Amino acid sequence: QVQLVESGGDLVQLGGSLTLSCAASGFSVHEYAMVWFRQAPGKEREEVSCIRNDAEITHYSDSVKGRFIISSENAKNMVYLQMNSLRPEDTAVYCCAAVRSEICIPNMDYWGEGTLVTVSS
Repeated sequence: QVQLVESGGDLVQLGGSLTLSCAASGFSVHEYAMVWFRQAPGKEREEVSCIRNDAEITHYSDSVKGRFIISSENAKNMVYLQMNSLRPEDTAVYCCAAVRSEICIPNMDYWGEGTLVTVSS
């Protein structure tokens, strides 16, 4: 059974840091492009970052470039999103997703339920 479970969401102050974790089961993350999305209240879902081939390929949205770092740990079948210099506009539900692809593409095969990140000013 395929499952993606996110954790690590929390309330954090402006400028703070947080690391989100995504635990995958039922498939191997190294065979998939792993993606973090976020959706803020009243806004459309946004792709935040993608990783493929043990970080040979990484993508970041312009809104988080230079502040967020995506990584994976194949031995634990985990994907992480380290978030630094957090801003109130980073407040959202963050979801982990996976697509069986050699590159980062928009259509996902699997989705997690998400974890809430709230940044207070």
